[in-house]
Amino acid sequence: MPYEIDKPEDQWRAELTPQEYHVLREAGTERAFTGEYTDTKIAGVYSCRACGAELFRSETKFESHCGWPSFYDPADSSAVELIEDRSHGMVRTEVRCARCGSHLGHVFAGEGYPTPTDQRYCINSISLRLEPQED
Repeated sequence: MPYEIDKPEDQWRAELTPQEYHVLREAGTERAFTGEYTDTKIAGVYSCRACGAELFRSETKFESHCGWPSFYDPADSSAVELIEDRSHGMVRTEVRCARCGSHLGHVFAGEGYPTPTDQRYCINSISLRLEPQED
């Protein structure tokens, strides 16, 4: 799929830290319980760290105790791209930013969380940037 933001990998590498590049552009994963937004309760908008696209809102963030920020729905269904991921010997659904194609995490369904969608968007903190809501 062509992305609105399409840069050569050397440009992404120059703009992102090595850890950001590994997660966002190489589909890496940050270690559980180490991300800056895992336990954040600040009201605001979570945007893609690579391109700034609005992805999630704090109203849909919930505590799943999985070690990564969890959301039950994106801000807009067209903000994310869902792709089948068969890596590591399992079948999962990868979540990417629909604007730039950066890896965000994975989405899981049917886990029994008391959320309106019965989904858990398990997202790497390093893939996001929180813009706090102004009072």
